[in-house]
Amino acid sequence: MTLHELNTEGHYSSEQLLRKDSKMDPMNQSAQISSSQGFADGQNSATKEPKLSVKDLIHWRDPKKSGVVFGVSMLLLLSLAAFSVISVVSYLLLALLCVTITFRIYKSVVQAVQKSSEGHPFKALIDKDVSIPPETFRKHVDTSLTYINRALKQMSRLFLVEDLVDSLKLAVVMWLLTYVGAVFNGITLLILADILLFAVPPIYEKNKTQIDQYIDLARTQINTTIAKLQEKLPGAVKRSKTE
Repeated sequence: MTLHELNTEGHYSSEQLLRKDSKMDPMNQSAQISSSQGFADGQNSATKEPKLSVKDLIHWRDPKKSGVVFGVSMLLLLSLAAFSVISVVSYLLLALLCVTITFRIYKSVVQAVQKSSEGHPFKALIDKDVSIPPETFRKHVDTSLTYINRALKQMSRLFLVEDLVDSLKLAVVMWLLTYVGAVFNGITLLILADILLFAVPPIYEKNKTQIDQYIDLARTQINTTIAKLQEKLPGAVKRSKTE
């Protein structure tokens, strides 16, 4: 090998040498590619924030987000209790419009003073596709239709007294709800349900063993009472029940 060839090889860059080595060693090349992909996937997974489900919210996995959801829902229900639905919706939309219009004017003034050409501040949101895909819509419609048909079948079975015991249970529940309706209205019940929805799951999670024991005792007592009532029913009804 001549001196000129040695000098020429000495001027090879490190990138060329790596490329040359990778061509000579395919396993080294695949290892480098997999390591770089793993590093990129790790960065992408680290940048993605985990999404909280409804179960995580009501169990207060993230106290800040659960507190925000609980506060907003409670404020909305209290507003509906004090004002009509039309007034609450109108005030919410008016507040949203005030915020967006104020921000739009502010950004326009700042761009005029700084002589910048940033464009519309909500350009990314305007260009975002907010339409519902037909497949998603049909999927939710099919799911809802399944629940609706199941509910209609159950109502038909109860109100046409296919099973006398189940219809009597429904009658007792409706009779108790008449007393509940005389004390509370619908909004008050929704407020209580919202409070219980965010209060009961963490309490149950902390005292699961003791609560399950009481629930089992109550279930046993109810089943015993129902069995005694069934024994006192006429024979024809009992036969239809066993069938």
